Amino acid sequence: MAITTETWQHRDIITNGIRMHYVTQGTGPLIVLLHGFPEFWYSWRHQIPVLAEQGYRVVAPDLRGYNDTDKPRTGYDVSTLLRDIVGLIKGLGEEKAIIVGHDWGGVLAWAFALQYPQMTERLIVLNAPHPKIFLRELRSLAQLKKSWYIFAFQIPWLPEFLLVRNHAALIGKMLYDSAVQKAAFPPEVQAIYRDAMSKPGALRASLNYYRAAFRNPFSTGGRSDKIITVPTLLIWGDQDVALDISLTNRLEQWVSNLKVEHIPDSGHWVQQERQNEVNSLIQGFLSQ
Repeated sequence: MAITTETWQHRDIITNGIRMHYVTQGTGPLIVLLHGFPEFWYSWRHQIPVLAEQGYRVVAPDLRGYNDTDKPRTGYDVSTLLRDIVGLIKGLGEEKAIIVGHDWGGVLAWAFALQYPQMTERLIVLNAPHPKIFLRELRSLAQLKKSWYIFAFQIPWLPEFLLVRNHAALIGKMLYDSAVQKAAFPPEVQAIYRDAMSKPGALRASLNYYRAAFRNPFSTGGRSDKIITVPTLLIWGDQDVALDISLTNRLEQWVSNLKVEHIPDSGHWVQQERQNEVNSLIQGFLSQ
């Protein structure tokens, strides 16, 4: 179901030279929720009020290029995107935060914990692979087949043209078709995502994440031998059409304090498909 009554506030902040839009609710320790492709802050609508009620200051930004955040032509490399997050946290008057990320937001969450461990209180990642593990599994045929879209997105202008047609109809279809729990994406929710991705420059910006990473595949931290030592929770919807379940294996050598939780009857959009299970897992982890 779509959220009809908002319990949060919409705000803007200047960070790393761009205006970033975010929603926020609650007071207490800071939690930053990082969304993926092709989403925006709205993908966390089921988590924001729950975490706020638990005594946290919840902040869910639109990442660079998405929805109501600025859409410059450059700055979609991981280092710049991480500086956007650093500026957000410091601009909010904090020195560290609990970092939560899904999909591309999860990629950034892993990289943030590697590059800014002093600013990472705890780490929660949903259906996004540790960079070392992803580079390892890309050698497998199973993951290469699932990652076909990354290569398709490297084609100039054509992906933008196809995805934006008919008011981004393919965006809504992609969300619905790839979900296991399809009730998470009724037409009214699809329409909200289609609206966001139809904003001028949004699709180009979102695809530039993939293009920048493709040009520099080690930028996410795949070359780093650093070990993440902060308490870390990995939540995985096991029926992910884009990311193989093998990406959750043998992480202990790179993450010393790790808990992995599987949700068997969910696809990639786990915090929307199985919101109650995800909320319970997050709350349990944060209460430890």
